[in-house]
Amino acid sequence: HAQVTLKGGSYHGATGKFNVWNPVTFHPEFSLAQMWVIAGDGADLNTIEAGWMVNSVTNNFNTMQSDGYRSTGCYNLDCPGFVQTSNKIALGMHLNMISQYNGQQFETKITVHKDPTSGNWWLQIQGEDVGYWPSALFKALSSTATAINWGGEITNTNPDGRHTPTQMGSGHFASEGWKKAAFVRNLGYVDESCTIRDPDHDLIPLTTRAECYSVHLGNFDQTYGAHFYYGGPGLSLSCH
Repeated sequence: HAQVTLKGGSYHGATGKFNVWNPVTFHPEFSLAQMWVIAGDGADLNTIEAGWMVNSVTNNFNTMQSDGYRSTGCYNLDCPGFVQTSNKIALGMHLNMISQYNGQQFETKITVHKDPTSGNWWLQIQGEDVGYWPSALFKALSSTATAINWGGEITNTNPDGRHTPTQMGSGHFASEGWKKAAFVRNLGYVDESCTIRDPDHDLIPLTTRAECYSVHLGNFDQTYGAHFYYGGPGLSLSCH
């Protein structure tokens, strides 16, 4: 993982604009960029996760967990739960507008928010309501979220006893910055009035293998808001 975390409040949702790339992956591994809306812990951990994923091509996706990643997790519409309402955006659809290194950049805005009347958790992509997770699916998230993560994740099967060369983000480290490293910008949370707010606590950066994938918080500004760069090449002289 290479991510940032917001915690310390009660959150009714989250949002972010995710820079879209097509990192190199090696079957059966994947590379993704997403946000996690989180409540509970241990066996009672509930998460809603949405973003883009590559396991040969770049797709959008969502997933949910209601039992601490033991048995209930699934992607898109592969298991019962998520109710699709949009006829414009399909979960798992290919994303064709892919950023280029030192070239044109593309992004997708993703928002998850809780409906104050029904308690259902809605997924919105590029302003389009795609569908919702019924509140009955969750225990901890039947109330509010207690943490939000944004960032990248890869799977590492340790091919040939080494770290995988599967890339995260653009395949370049966060330190390379604009047009070179992947970013997530305009991070925000949804409050009890369904208003999107800037993070009200310090964002906490975390990377599990800094020699393989990195994360760097940017300075808040009016255009990019709270934002960060992340990613890396995987297997290299420093990552093995």
